[in-house]
Amino acid sequence: MRRRTVARGAAAALAIGLALLAGLAVFSTHGSARAMAAIAENEQTSQEWNQVYLKVSIEYEQLVDFLRADSAVGRQPLISSIGSAEPNLRWLTANGAQADVLQARALQNTYGGYSYTLRTLVDADRRGDRAEVLLDAEQAALSASALRKQAAVNIARNGLEASTSLRDAQRTNDRALVAVEVISAIDLVLVGLCTLVLLAYQRGTERQADESRYRASHDGLTGVANRGLLNERMDAVLSRCEPTDGVALLLVDLNRFKEVNDTLGHHAGDELLKEVAARLSQAARRHDLVARLGGDEFAVLIPGVPDNRTATEIGERFHVALCGPMVVEGVMVDVSGSVGISRFPRPSANAVELLQHADIAMYLAKRGGYGVAFYRQDADTHSSERLSAVAELREAIERGDLTVHYQPLVRSSTHELHGVEALVRWPHPQRGLLLPAEFMPIVEENDLIPALTDLVVDRALAQHRAWADDGLDLPVAVNVGAACLLDPEFPSRVRALIERHRVAPGRLTAEITESGVLVDAARASAVLDDLRGLGVRLSIDDFGAGISAMEHLQSMPLDELKIDRTITAQIPHAQRGRAIVAALIELGHALRLEVVVEGVEDAATCAAVDTLGADLLQGYAFSRPLPPDELADWARASDPTRVAVPSGQTTVSGSHSGVPEAPVPIGP
Repeated sequence: MRRRTVARGAAAALAIGLALLAGLAVFSTHGSARAMAAIAENEQTSQEWNQVYLKVSIEYEQLVDFLRADSAVGRQPLISSIGSAEPNLRWLTANGAQADVLQARALQNTYGGYSYTLRTLVDADRRGDRAEVLLDAEQAALSASALRKQAAVNIARNGLEASTSLRDAQRTNDRALVAVEVISAIDLVLVGLCTLVLLAYQRGTERQADESRYRASHDGLTGVANRGLLNERMDAVLSRCEPTDGVALLLVDLNRFKEVNDTLGHHAGDELLKEVAARLSQAARRHDLVARLGGDEFAVLIPGVPDNRTATEIGERFHVALCGPMVVEGVMVDVSGSVGISRFPRPSANAVELLQHADIAMYLAKRGGYGVAFYRQDADTHSSERLSAVAELREAIERGDLTVHYQPLVRSSTHELHGVEALVRWPHPQRGLLLPAEFMPIVEENDLIPALTDLVVDRALAQHRAWADDGLDLPVAVNVGAACLLDPEFPSRVRALIERHRVAPGRLTAEITESGVLVDAARASAVLDDLRGLGVRLSIDDFGAGISAMEHLQSMPLDELKIDRTITAQIPHAQRGRAIVAALIELGHALRLEVVVEGVEDAATCAAVDTLGADLLQGYAFSRPLPPDELADWARASDPTRVAVPSGQTTVSGSHSGVPEAPVPIGP
């Protein structure tokens, strides 16, 4: 805006200066023309006065000759010249300046008398009156002298006026010249200023064009290249790549980025993306290109990679540079990600394959938890299955095609059936019955956790109602993950399902995880309070696997504590494992919580845990997860009279992923 104002001002001033120059030129021309016209008039008038002077003088000389002549021929010139100046005087009277008109009129009277005297003299000479001739000659001489003097005065006056006009014109021209010089100097300055403004405008335009090109080829948030520039640079690098050389492409996908966005807000997510871009850029060489493809996905194009092993080493170096804690909005966040690698010319033959293969490798790294993975051809099929599985799973959830199996929870020592935990299964039309480990990554990556949890809660409560109507009153547990704990509408949906299936809220236990609560403790606590207000029991699942849950045990409205299976698995092999389980049981009881030991997979573990004072046990030592009908048969075959249903209890459990999970069978 400032440059535009200066440019307009300079242009306007330059236009005014040029107009002034033109005006001065016109003024000077007109002044010179007027001066020349005045001088020309003065010269014409002076010429007329010269003619008057000359003709009067000639008449006088002819008078002298007349007096000396002794013949009629000698006297004739005087007779012919009498009154010869009269036309000049008439011209002066008609065309002269005011002073000339006055002088000419005065001179006409004198000249008329002079001419009359000469005619009288000629007549006297014809009569032979010599005395009269001499008297008239004397009078004519006096008149001629007076006429010549007056004519000479007017000639001098006109010359003076012409000189004055010339001096005035010169003076005016001199002033105009000074003005022209001043205005020209100002115009030169303005021209220079306009030139500078135009140059600045040109540079600004070029800079804006550069900025536009930069914005078109770079990510607006992180400042690294965007997908368009990556594709352009990839085509250029691959076209120049020598057969003995190679180009690697890394695809980087962040872990738990959505949790940061949901918990701390999009501003925190943006700050995290900026930090990731900075870390990748610092790890990159000068000729490498770091790009953001969208969301939390980045790419690094690396020329000069001679073999696949080197490419993998580079990928590991970038993975190390990426991972590490950072503080976002006052919260310590552990930054990590999965890196997929591919290389041109083998195994990727072109830019399209290079990007596709790196994407497959990245999902291979994420699914396997490797951190870094190089493309494998046999992973292509798996990747295709994963892509199609997203749509299939979403459709299966919407249609309600998923099923729920139930694993018994039994009383310690007596092994009476106390309740069940609901665990989801996917009966895939081609791949058979899929366990959660096979489709949970798809659920987590595609925001399907709330829909899946709602489905499992609905199925579990419906099954509880069906069992109760059949005389088998079993509390049921359903996993509730972090996404549901951050959803303030989740308790209202649970209330609606409880009312629909006519289930006492106490028959439902919502199992949550340490990590699910720690994503956003304040929001999670509000949801937990609402669930507890409904009468739903709350259990913390996988306890002992994390490091942060201790400080939250006293603040959360819990009813139950479930010891993680990884700790239980240590009991048969180490005395320390038994001591840890005993300590956790004692801690739970000190907090007035019911303690469940999960992962009891064999008789030896069962015998050991029975002596530690836990309340409930769960694991393959008693039963694998069963379909509803088989679970009912198992319960009745075991001894239906021993099914224990303490008043006010029901179980719903949750995993670190926030969705139902089946235990991994490690025992019989």
